[in-house]
Amino acid sequence: MENLTAYDLKRKEKNVPFTECTIVKTSRGGYMAKGLNSYGNKMNAMLSEAKALEAIEKGIATKGF
Repeated sequence: MENLTAYDLKRKEKNVPFTECTIVKTSRGGYMAKGLNSYGNKMNAMLSEAKALEAIEKGIATKGF
């Protein structure tokens, strides 16, 4: 895994990489990446547990739970 990506609603672009990212746990037990892209727009993406923990281990994202 190189980088986490999400859909940018403001610019309507797919697979936009996060510049800073935090992994949080939802109330139902899922994992979500929250952060900003290079334009300063907020983005969110749902992740599997394996992908979320891998991103934290590799230093791509910070742990927020």
